[in-house]
Amino acid sequence: MKFNKRNNITIDPKYILIIIIVICVIIAVISFRFEDKMTPVRNGVTSVVAPMQKGVNTIGVWLADKKDYFTTMNKLVKENKKLKKQIKKVNEEKQLLQQNKYELKNFRKLYDLDEEYADYPKVAARVISSDPDNWFNTFVIDKGSKHGIKKNMNVIAGNGLVGRVTEVKNSYSTVVSIIDDESNVSGSVLKTKDHCIVSGNLSTMNQGIIDVSGIKADSKVKDGYEVVTSQISDRYLPGILIGYVKDVKKDSSNLTLTGSLVPAVDFTNLEMVLVITELKDSEDLEEMLK
Repeated sequence: MKFNKRNNITIDPKYILIIIIVICVIIAVISFRFEDKMTPVRNGVTSVVAPMQKGVNTIGVWLADKKDYFTTMNKLVKENKKLKKQIKKVNEEKQLLQQNKYELKNFRKLYDLDEEYADYPKVAARVISSDPDNWFNTFVIDKGSKHGIKKNMNVIAGNGLVGRVTEVKNSYSTVVSIIDDESNVSGSVLKTKDHCIVSGNLSTMNQGIIDVSGIKADSKVKDGYEVVTSQISDRYLPGILIGYVKDVKKDSSNLTLTGSLVPAVDFTNLEMVLVITELKDSEDLEEMLK
């Protein structure tokens, strides 16, 4: 039994193109020649194609809008990241400027203090640690024996006396301030020249005061009078402001006056101090007391 093989017919593409062109020409001629009769056909085609075209246009507009939306969002995200970096940089620069401004303010205060006690040689030091309580009754500074610091050197800051150096190491030192419970400073009321003793009292520092005592009963001391370090002090150089007298009254023995003293230094916030690199000369003190 024999099967006939189909012959594969191959048509040249140029003939297909010619056929399509001829068909288009025929359709065009028919449309022109029978225009009136072709109107219903055109209307029918239009009624079908028009909604489709409208739908295609709507989808095209929607896609274009979505493309614009995502393009805009992408652009905004990039701009947002860029702005965040710029804001972070500005905030860092602002913080640095504030820190520099604050340090400059501290340096100006130290400079003014240095000018006020120009007769005394000094070394500036930074406070590097303190007791965990709210007060700087004892603290450590970043200057030691290699910087010329010695035990009992006086320390000043703000408007006056902070305390004295009690321990010295090679690169750091410990300072005990006048507000410490163990501190006693021989003072003098600047206006009346009355002798007094300024004693530290951490329990009253919450009210911003420490103790002053030993003032003569007949003294004319009044609130606000300045108290400075006395000539007869064995550890403190004379004439350094300690603070201001407050609430002076006779003690229980009626022999002396006692009261409070508002320190000239803010002991809640110490960052930089000046160490007077001159020690009280004990020989001069002994000579003066003869």
